[in-house]
Amino acid sequence: MGKPTGFKEYTREMPGKRPVEERLHDYKEFIQRYDEPKLNEQAARCMNCGIPFCHSGCPLGNVIPEFNDAVYDKNWQEAYDILSSTNNFPEFTGRICPAPCESACVLGINQPPVAIEEIERHIIEIAFEKGFVQPRQINLRTGKKIAVVGSGPAGLAAADQLNAAGHMVTVFERDEKPGGLLRYGIPDFKLEKWVIDRRIAVMEASGISFICNTEVGSHISVSSLLRDYHAIVLAGGSTVPRDLEIPGRELNGVHFAMQFLKQQNTRVYDPERDWHTTAGYEGSQWDAPLLATGKDVVVIGGGDTGSDCVGTSNRHGAASVTQLELLGKPPGDRNERMPWPTYPMLLKTTSSHEEGCERHWAMQTKSFLGDENGNLRALKVVDVEWKTAANGRPTFMEVEGTEREIPCQMALLAMGFLHPQHSGALNDLEVELDERGNVRATENSYQTSIPKVFACGDMRRGQSLVVWAISEGRECARKLDEYLMGHSSLEAKEQSILAAMA
Repeated sequence: MGKPTGFKEYTREMPGKRPVEERLHDYKEFIQRYDEPKLNEQAARCMNCGIPFCHSGCPLGNVIPEFNDAVYDKNWQEAYDILSSTNNFPEFTGRICPAPCESACVLGINQPPVAIEEIERHIIEIAFEKGFVQPRQINLRTGKKIAVVGSGPAGLAAADQLNAAGHMVTVFERDEKPGGLLRYGIPDFKLEKWVIDRRIAVMEASGISFICNTEVGSHISVSSLLRDYHAIVLAGGSTVPRDLEIPGRELNGVHFAMQFLKQQNTRVYDPERDWHTTAGYEGSQWDAPLLATGKDVVVIGGGDTGSDCVGTSNRHGAASVTQLELLGKPPGDRNERMPWPTYPMLLKTTSSHEEGCERHWAMQTKSFLGDENGNLRALKVVDVEWKTAANGRPTFMEVEGTEREIPCQMALLAMGFLHPQHSGALNDLEVELDERGNVRATENSYQTSIPKVFACGDMRRGQSLVVWAISEGRECARKLDEYLMGHSSLEAKEQSILAAMA
């Protein structure tokens, strides 16, 4: 290991950020880089534990102590080789992953955990700068053609792995550019889109084809894919949002979070866009630009998507931003229900919250209130109290006397997603769905009810993390490779860990 006493000598330090008053005027990333001595110190904090629980904490099984050791020794090629052996896209996870690996860090039992996510981001950026990231050279092709439907993190990972196995891969994307959630859901101040474009260019140079503005089941039939390709990977996201069907839902000013975020992300790279003729969420039409400027904005939903709405609204120049969460306020520290090394549901204050936001927990929205012109003017809310019912499940009751109005001219629904879109490709394929409306495919095979059709990511497991989507894409690719070839040259997660540690 790099420095046996490093964890005793150095504490956790995070990179600096551009000041709030500066970053609110643009959509650029604002988290800075460590200088080399500081990066060296942070890598030295890794204890090289006898049992590195960070491996199991990471859905990808990243070999963390080994790449920390390489960073400490400034062996950048080795650090990159170890990291890229398990993670196709460290530049994405190093920016937007909630870092379950850090929750499982042994040092985190009684000290702040190792800054694994930031070290990961530094490794991949240094690797690009030094020219280590190069297109794959595929010397032998199998002659098998595979269609990947959806270019989010799961689809990209599956495509990258299948291409590495020698198959010819074509990725179909219904939006204008590849990336899915990465491009259209994550704001630029967290993930600038040149980062995605840089990776797509590497994948194209490796032999992967991308066909955009093409929705399978609409612009191209599923029958043609079944005829022309040896296998299909369904990697579309969980795109049907959870609605809030309460009185006043039809008022002008009530929008799904992804409508708001997708339009803003598109606006950043195409500021002259005519929104009156541009398709919005799930094929709907935007009547006008969705801007929070000068409005009292209320974000309903306390997760990361809600936080992204907060940061975007602040950059629009909202008059006020409020975030509501139905659940109670999470604790600040682990308790007996969240033992180490499980991922704890703790109070999370994001950079967007730091930029300005009033937050309320245990609050229910009862109705949207409008003016005489049909425009949203306020929300009617009430405090709730959570209890455990007789069947052991949590339930809530309204707190008497707490009903009130909150001024609001824009309400953003950020309450998660139900399942993938059924109309189009899924209905045409007639694949079997599970009880939650996702495509049924087991972890043992990732195979749907149609033998040559596979599914991964949110399409299969439901709404989840980007790191889980990448993991799903990798494992799905290995199972598909086995289906086509009878065996697979692609390593399973456990094999990758053992190989990198050898």
